[in-house]
Amino acid sequence: MSVAVAVPPARVLPMRSRLAFGLGSIAYGVKDNGFATFLLLFYNQVVGLSAASVGIAIMMAMMVEAFVDPAVGFLSDHTRSKWGRRHPWMYGSAIPVAIGWLLLWNPPLGWSQTGLLFYLFGSALLVRIALSAFEIPASALGPELSSDYDERTKLFSYRYLFGWVGGLGMLSLAYGVFLVPDAGHAIGLQNGPGYSSMASLAAIVMVLAIVLSSWGLHGEIKYLPKLAESTETLGDHFRAFRQTISNRAFVILMIAGVCAYTAQGISFALSNYMYQYVWEFSGGDYQWLSLALLCGAIMAFVMAPRLTKGGDKARVGAILSVVNVLLVVAPYILRLMGLFPVPQSPVALPLLLTIFAANTACGVSAFIIGASMLSDVVEESELRTGRRSEGVFFSGSFFVQKMVGGLGIFMAGTILSIAQFPASAKPGQVPLATVDRLTLIFIILLLLFYGLAAFTYSRFPFGRAEHQARLARMGAGGE
Repeated sequence: MSVAVAVPPARVLPMRSRLAFGLGSIAYGVKDNGFATFLLLFYNQVVGLSAASVGIAIMMAMMVEAFVDPAVGFLSDHTRSKWGRRHPWMYGSAIPVAIGWLLLWNPPLGWSQTGLLFYLFGSALLVRIALSAFEIPASALGPELSSDYDERTKLFSYRYLFGWVGGLGMLSLAYGVFLVPDAGHAIGLQNGPGYSSMASLAAIVMVLAIVLSSWGLHGEIKYLPKLAESTETLGDHFRAFRQTISNRAFVILMIAGVCAYTAQGISFALSNYMYQYVWEFSGGDYQWLSLALLCGAIMAFVMAPRLTKGGDKARVGAILSVVNVLLVVAPYILRLMGLFPVPQSPVALPLLLTIFAANTACGVSAFIIGASMLSDVVEESELRTGRRSEGVFFSGSFFVQKMVGGLGIFMAGTILSIAQFPASAKPGQVPLATVDRLTLIFIILLLLFYGLAAFTYSRFPFGRAEHQARLARMGAGGE
């Protein structure tokens, strides 16, 4: 049965629009870098809260936020204004994001541990909801800007590249400028005032990224699909939400996302522990690390569109996921076997950085392809239901990311407790048995979750041919 549909043309976007679409993710990258790499460490090693309690507080904030995201998707999908459905939310999110970020990294003095945990929960929730008000509408623009199978992969490659540039840029500044040893802090990562200074700069960067991205995409509003006014209530939306997300292709992507983002959450939250206490990084090592990860992100920007051009995304994504996890765990397995160069060896750092760059390239490429596949699900669902629901799908995707991202951070805190890892630990003074126990748990969990993600990825039900046939049926054409 045919349905009335609104589908964007299969157009190639101008470079300005691609760059603007990517630019906004700098804010998301800065936020993700802070949450995944430093937040657990800051509240554990600097503020002095237990790792397990901090993990629970962050997980709870992310879980509450995840349930807000469908409402953000609903409001974005149903907004009708001279600026379209997405831009009012994108512009309006900038200042609340900055306020929440500054609060998060400047906890009050003299509060009890319980009070600080509630403060962490509240400030983390504020910044994450505020950024969702930008990221969900901005990401939902992706499938609206073009229905072309390959253009979507290119679009999301820009988004992931800028996200990684934002996160890694802040990471480099953290290690090289803000979190450095001084007279009162022998260990740079325990330099409390440095976190506050870093948060101030990050807040400015996030505001600029959000505003400039929104402004850069403003000219695209006239090309977006024109939809009639909707009388759907929030209750109707949640009933439609259940129908929409029962889509088989979407469910497969979300199961893969549950596994991949849990693994990523564990890996990111433990990364500074692994760098300091397993590989004994110090000083300039972190700058080289940032450069290696940036090289990996740039490689992914080039790789993802080329690897999928002329082929199907699901198969490529599954292969990349497998290669990614094998590269991630290989140095740790070899170290436990006594086959990897010791940290003091002149070849250890270059070898590690090469592996980290390669696994980053594969992992980011897989995520780019997954986001592009999610965009393709929009038309598949539209043909079935008669509704164009970009906001629903991307809010569902962020719902999964945040639920399991919080789980990953919680699991990282639990892993540290199981490994009996000491607070305020100094590199070189943690018992070898503790480091080995942490490493072994890390290896097992990453192999499990990334392996499940790759398997699920491979079950995606349609590819290029089906997408092209669907667009032809819906009457989408080029410019």
